Amino acid sequence: MAPVVKIGSLPSYIEQTVMLEGWLYNKRSSGKIQFLQLRDGTGLVQCVAVKSEVGDEVFAECASLTQESSVRVEGVVRADERAPSGVELVVQRVEPVQIAQEYPITLKEHGVDFLMDHRHLWLRVPKQAALMRIRAHIQRAITEYLDGQGFTRVDPPILTPSSCEDTTELFQTTYFDEEAYLTQSGQMYMEAAAMSLGKVYSAGPCFRAEKSKTRRHLIEFWMVEPEMAYVEHEENLRVQESLVSHVVTHVLNHCEEELRTLNRDISALAKVPGTFPRMSYDEAIAWLQKKGFDIKWGDDFGAPHETELAGQFSQPVFIERYPTELKAFYMQPDPNRPEVVLCADMLAPEGYGEIIGGSQRIHDYDLMKQRFAQHKLPEDTYDWYLDLRRFGSVPHSGFGLGLERTVAWIAGIEHIREAIGFPRTLYRLYP
Repeated sequence: MAPVVKIGSLPSYIEQTVMLEGWLYNKRSSGKIQFLQLRDGTGLVQCVAVKSEVGDEVFAECASLTQESSVRVEGVVRADERAPSGVELVVQRVEPVQIAQEYPITLKEHGVDFLMDHRHLWLRVPKQAALMRIRAHIQRAITEYLDGQGFTRVDPPILTPSSCEDTTELFQTTYFDEEAYLTQSGQMYMEAAAMSLGKVYSAGPCFRAEKSKTRRHLIEFWMVEPEMAYVEHEENLRVQESLVSHVVTHVLNHCEEELRTLNRDISALAKVPGTFPRMSYDEAIAWLQKKGFDIKWGDDFGAPHETELAGQFSQPVFIERYPTELKAFYMQPDPNRPEVVLCADMLAPEGYGEIIGGSQRIHDYDLMKQRFAQHKLPEDTYDWYLDLRRFGSVPHSGFGLGLERTVAWIAGIEHIREAIGFPRTLYRLYP
């Protein structure tokens, strides 16, 4: 019996007989020859069935296959320079596993709502499969970098008793006889873990009940959140810059075929690794005013502002030292200018907006307690967080990287909903 191999490995089996296990992506016929496009998750390959060589029975089996039928195909691997993979399979035997019913996603244009209703099937399309592979490589690269830099992964809870950023709406649920919330960030728990382990990170789902319908927002999304003890603002930015450079380099080195499938401009990504430009919030406001935007000091940035600011650069840009009133209660004020905080947002080029938000955290007990009062935060709920400032507090910093935004930018896709397997948007909870 021929060995079962993956399509992605076929170039190693030239002139050998192998068995493929996959699904029929497309089919066409030229009289006495049938061309079967087979996919198996590692790639696509054309399987050629010649009637005079395979006989009537096998030829009829090929003819019976419908789009997305599952099938085993045995044949000889032949080099073919015209093929994207450099090979094709000369069919000897076909074994249908299941003949698919009429497939709803045909090889034509469909509306977004239709495709999202059939997301469980849309994932089979090569572009969507390429996105999922790129996402997996980005996750792998992030883990590879952080683990290699001495970080320890710590998993925070999904159910929490409080908000990390009090300005964002939360999903509330009941935890037996108490109120609880779906987490919007694991940051506070990572701060606690950093006081034990030094450098830590989490990677997991977060939830924000924002009624937003932009191409940059999801209701459920994934965040990578490193926290570092004895690290201040400048070093925090260097870690972010190094991490993103590593991720982009990894994707360029390992996802050439996927980027080609998505028609991604690789030359744009090749400019990313290195030292990223910076602008202060003050400089950003001045730039936007110069460009005709109706904005003043103390206003937050929206998508058009971020696009304009990032459009000056071919790399991500840090916008740092925002007004204290714009940012979360836990951010450390600039000691030389307390009206701004030691924070930065990393804006991706090409109009993709913020992919990282980070800051140095307040480590002084009295200042943190003052912030609690200013933001009307209940001390009984946050008392454990204050404990971190009571018992061996140190300067520390961290950041959150939005995985889907990072995937959308690196892959060059228009909407964030395609950057996750099963997106949750304002009006989308199915499938």
